Amino acid sequence: MDLVHPLDGLDARPWSSLSHAYGSAEDIPDLLRALTGADADAADEALSELYGSVLHQGTVYAASAEAVPFLAGIAAAGHRTADVLALLGGMAESEDEYGVAPGAVRAAVADRLPLLLPLLASPEPEVRRTAAWAVSHTRATAIALPALRARWDEELEPAARAEVLAGIARLDPQGGAAAAAAVLDSSQPAEVRMAAVFASLDAGAPWTEPMHTTMVSLLPADPLRSDLDLERGEPLAAVIEALLGRGRRMERKVAFALIDAALHDGRTEVRAEGLWAADRACMLSRSAPRRLVWNLRAAAVDEESVVAMSSLLGRLGSVAAPAADILAPLAGRNPDHDDDHADRALAALVLVAPAQSAPLLAAGLGRRPRALDAAAGFRSPEDSAFPYNGELLDAVRDRLARPEALGGNEPWQLTNLLAGWGAEAAPALPELCAALPHFPGQTARAIASVAADCAPADRARAVISLRAVAAEQGVLPAARALHDLDGEIAPLLHCLAQDLRRGASQLREAARMAGALGLRAAALAPALREALNGTDGDTTPALDTDTALAEALWRVTGDADGWLPFWTRSSRALNRIPGPGGRWCGPPARRPSSARRDGRSPPAWKPPSTIRHRHRPQCWPSRPWPNPPRWTVPRSPRPPCGRPNRTPIRRVPATPWKHSVPTH
Repeated sequence: MDLVHPLDGLDARPWSSLSHAYGSAEDIPDLLRALTGADADAADEALSELYGSVLHQGTVYAASAEAVPFLAGIAAAGHRTADVLALLGGMAESEDEYGVAPGAVRAAVADRLPLLLPLLASPEPEVRRTAAWAVSHTRATAIALPALRARWDEELEPAARAEVLAGIARLDPQGGAAAAAAVLDSSQPAEVRMAAVFASLDAGAPWTEPMHTTMVSLLPADPLRSDLDLERGEPLAAVIEALLGRGRRMERKVAFALIDAALHDGRTEVRAEGLWAADRACMLSRSAPRRLVWNLRAAAVDEESVVAMSSLLGRLGSVAAPAADILAPLAGRNPDHDDDHADRALAALVLVAPAQSAPLLAAGLGRRPRALDAAAGFRSPEDSAFPYNGELLDAVRDRLARPEALGGNEPWQLTNLLAGWGAEAAPALPELCAALPHFPGQTARAIASVAADCAPADRARAVISLRAVAAEQGVLPAARALHDLDGEIAPLLHCLAQDLRRGASQLREAARMAGALGLRAAALAPALREALNGTDGDTTPALDTDTALAEALWRVTGDADGWLPFWTRSSRALNRIPGPGGRWCGPPARRPSSARRDGRSPPAWKPPSTIRHRHRPQCWPSRPWPNPPRWTVPRSPRPPCGRPNRTPIRRVPATPWKHSVPTH
């Protein structure tokens, strides 16, 4: 390729017949021209657009392979060289390929190594660093490895030298570990020693005392992270993950020792890294929470550290009970005033020691939104109810008595607390009934839950209140609660028919509730057919709504014929959606076979009454009935997932442990 004219032949390629993340690749030539132009802003925009189209969230396409020769020429010609190398390296790294032969994009980058390898000797350290990362991802060991080894002997700039070592380890793990063993001593730059630790781990080398000493000496390690390796954006946490991933007792022991060292360090930034590492360990190891909780407790040396670890302690739940005493003083501070730090500590205490937190929450109710959120189970509504507490009940009643003062999620949170207490919350029925017209969606469910096991007089009062709102105002949640509490179905059918005719956001939920009634809702069949014929769209929400309507029609009539027009229309719609956007994840089929990338013919359609299946799709939404229909249509591949750009993003831990799958 002529390096003076890297875009020669650009218009001769069949771009309009190729596709990328957003459909036709006919826009690629203009983007490549802008990338080589003199307008810096236009070049920035073009680079961003290319990341979004040919490397969309880590996925590569047919247009990606076609763009590689021109991108390599652009990099070799000196146009935004480091940025383009990062794009090429990301494309070579990707294993998420759509509409292109497996490995084709990586092979296209490898074919351009004669243009890229000379960049390892660029006068610019950033270009050398990015070139080492990019060429190592081609997996072209015979060509790239000798060039990287030669560069290892010559490279002096720490960040570039570290990336060269990482590249060698990527192509030759054992060779990388041998090189790493020689650069662990303190005379080497910190970046190189950090790369050496990872090279040794990647090769499966035993964790030795020199490696342990080196890792501890590198703390805080955050400044040493590579912006090219997003999987290791938190170096200490990444080391902990690698050690725990080995599944051996000794590695678990040294992983916990590293975390202990960080948590007991006198520097705030090191303790923060230890906290992130502890967070990662608790997600990966069953033994980590109980093993680390005492060290976490010891690391709570001031208010800031207590606040920093409150989220982690809350997710550990009762396992973190030994740390309750470090949360309680801050959690009980200033109950009559807004106090974010106190709110965070109390939210953690709610999950760690619920009984201890209840009086504190009662005292600060209305000024502790995070703590109320935790007690109400807003993040995890499937959890068991918050323990009953008389003081808290009185505080909730006081808040409900002033509905005009409630806002945001507070009506839901207060009523959810009462619903979880059931008959114990019976004294709050007057306040619930009074708040029903103000917050029918939130209070109706609570009234049904509380009144279900109450005295007949209390139950009768609840039924009267629900009937008034359901029948006179046509409020669906009230009608549903009335049906659950007293079995009255007429108001529920009226409200469902009303919502089916309204459409929009109410349509799908109304269809699901109608289906739950089964043949008793046969009167809703005309409204369901009308709604099903009135929906038309290619989006996932539209397809999900179609599914819910057709399923409800089948349930209320027992007639499978309603599925035929839905199935035909959905298949046609999916065929019109280009690229991964066509991977519909809605029930019942996730993605019809007619849209599958393997090109196989779809199976013959079967009415729901004849379908047999042993499990329901994972993406099936929560159902108000116990026995969802069963399906045999094969699951499709998951939608592509990957990095949106090259900018490292600090993870904010938010996932409860129960949603992870510990291995040890």
